[in-house]
Amino acid sequence: MRHKITVVGAGNVGATCAQRLAERNYADVVLVDIVPNMPQGKALDIMQAGPIYGYDTLVIGTNGYEETAGSDVVVITSGLPRKPGMSRDDLLFANMDIVKSVVQNISKTSPNAVLIVVTNPLDAMSQLAWQVSGFPAERVMGMAGVLDTARFRTFLAMELKVSVSDVSAHVLGGHGDTMVPVPELTTIGGVPVSHLLTDERFEEIAQRTRDGGAEIVKLLNTSAWYAPSAAVVEMVDAILLDKKKVLPVCALLRGQYGIKDLYVGVPAKLGHKGVEEIVEVRLTEKQRAELQKSVDAVKENWDKMTAKL
Repeated sequence: MRHKITVVGAGNVGATCAQRLAERNYADVVLVDIVPNMPQGKALDIMQAGPIYGYDTLVIGTNGYEETAGSDVVVITSGLPRKPGMSRDDLLFANMDIVKSVVQNISKTSPNAVLIVVTNPLDAMSQLAWQVSGFPAERVMGMAGVLDTARFRTFLAMELKVSVSDVSAHVLGGHGDTMVPVPELTTIGGVPVSHLLTDERFEEIAQRTRDGGAEIVKLLNTSAWYAPSAAVVEMVDAILLDKKKVLPVCALLRGQYGIKDLYVGVPAKLGHKGVEEIVEVRLTEKQRAELQKSVDAVKENWDKMTAKL
């Protein structure tokens, strides 16, 4: 029996995600959006690429949740995108009600699904999805670190003129201006990045990573979608194919890294159960302080949301 994946939100991120998942050819896809006819049209368009790309994926577009029943994975992209001058946190209250409604519907139709949240501000929305769904924490996570790390790896590869496949890295913390790239977890073909870049240049690239989303928003007047959708698919691969792959994801911490009961970006092993293990790495005092600063920013958003729930 084929797997079933639901993507909620048929905008740029959601539709591209549905396309990439259809091309994987290991699961059928349901694309949901409140805009009449839009998800149906995009789903049909994606299916008609199947004979050319060689996939048999059934892609269904819908304005409701009945067709999503029994999904193995649900990706939530619904919400307002950033505009120039906006931070991810500016979307807090606008997207809170949207995500809450989506999760309430999905938890009824797919009570055994793994939820992957993409909507910004990512960390707070992931925590909201966990609380609203009532799912075990390992089945609710956010896509952030995979995207942030991909941006970081891209900038490092551009700087050092090497293949991105040679660059290994992890970015920790919240999906925002306080994310924490870790030099000790960054290698180029196995060579520590400290052997190839000065501390100052590393920090400049780290800062560009923190500003990576805003850089694209400034150019496009809206949020990115190609890299975010690719990041989602890497996570879905790890879950549905039970890869036990260690990826930086937004997950609930229960004391790891000295953080309790908060969703924050950390390395985690993903498999068919969802987040199967939080991987703790040694951090310097400076990095712990930076991570705590990021945690404080995430908690501030969450406190604002709980005051309105």
